Amino acid sequence: MFLHIGEDVVVPAEDVIMILDLRTAGTAEATREFLEISRDEGFLVEIGQGEHKALVLTSERGYLTPISSLTLAGRSKASLVG
Repeated sequence: MFLHIGEDVVVPAEDVIMILDLRTAGTAEATREFLEISRDEGFLVEIGQGEHKALVLTSERGYLTPISSLTLAGRSKASLVG
């Protein structure tokens, strides 16, 4: 199954390692440093033009998405169940 993470982007649900809420965890120094390095190295894909609310980390890339982590978590559970 696939997880829709914003606009026309979908990723295989089984490839999702973590969904991180940027409003809470994004303020931590370690998270900010990880995001900065990931951007510099071309690891991150930014989805949409608005505020990014979550980071979806997969085995291949990190995706900054405007969809909330709660919505993504619900979609992820639904896609794994069935």
